Amino acid sequence: MSTTYGTFPGSRPRRLRTTPAMRRMVAETRLHPADLILPAFVREGISTPAPISAMPGVVQHTRDTLRKAAVEALEAGVAGIMLFGVPEEAKKDAAGTAGTDPDGILQVAIRDVKAEVGDELVIMSDLCLDEFTDHGHCGVLDASGRVDNDATLERYAEMAQVQADAGVHVVGPSGMMDGQVGVIRDALDQTGHEDVSVLAYTVKYSSAFYGPFREAVGSSLQGDRKTYQQDPANSRESMRELALDLAEGADMVMVKPALPYLDVLAKVADTVDVPVAAYQISGEYAMVEAAAANGWIDRDRAIMETLTGIKRAGADMILTYWATEVARQL
Repeated sequence: MSTTYGTFPGSRPRRLRTTPAMRRMVAETRLHPADLILPAFVREGISTPAPISAMPGVVQHTRDTLRKAAVEALEAGVAGIMLFGVPEEAKKDAAGTAGTDPDGILQVAIRDVKAEVGDELVIMSDLCLDEFTDHGHCGVLDASGRVDNDATLERYAEMAQVQADAGVHVVGPSGMMDGQVGVIRDALDQTGHEDVSVLAYTVKYSSAFYGPFREAVGSSLQGDRKTYQQDPANSRESMRELALDLAEGADMVMVKPALPYLDVLAKVADTVDVPVAAYQISGEYAMVEAAAANGWIDRDRAIMETLTGIKRAGADMILTYWATEVARQL
């Protein structure tokens, strides 16, 4: 009797799928709580958390509930928390000055979380002006109403310093200004913050999936960000941005959004020797939650499947609003 092992019936890949234990043993991709980063919003001037209607289960935190969320994330084994500040509407202006006020909501939140968890949880902060400007753009505007790249870099340098002074471990410049990583790195180094890392939003597309996030941060944006965020049609452009950010001193790089751009994420991960993050953004979260609420998909399986896909594509770290929940399950 002869058996051909390289083809059926000798070769039967289903043998490695027979039981949960077998599938677990041969799994090529594994999620771990330390892969996860929790994005969190803190809003100035509220006494109770404010639900975000487009993101069921996610809230704009008070200072007190943010501290609690940070502790819960730490206890679940989550690696880091990315903080976004939402100022009172009256404090927004054309230059986003609340973003560089040492007593602005984001800097206060950084200090709060640092006092609560110290260095046990990696504290990250969004370094961008869009939450703080009355026009909602990620930078200051010139006389014609366009975002002024170089003037914005000066503001980013100030933001980097005040966030570092507040005790942040990692700054995340997300505005997609040319030269932002180098300017921020220089500002940190020149002010004695050489140990603060830069997580570069290297690949950030102008995406329709940001919609719920704009509610989350109370965005004042009119128009769009297509002149500085990347065109979804382009991939080679991402590799150029990657090369520039690495040359300017990025410690880590990010692809955002995640699921619509897994091909780009895989290219980035195959290219670099620094950690790679992917941001599973608000619209990705909202789609799963909405479909699950309608009984169209299995919520828990869909969450794990999307995160596994992002990890399989090459992400070392995943920013996800499910971070604490998933870490507990893992």
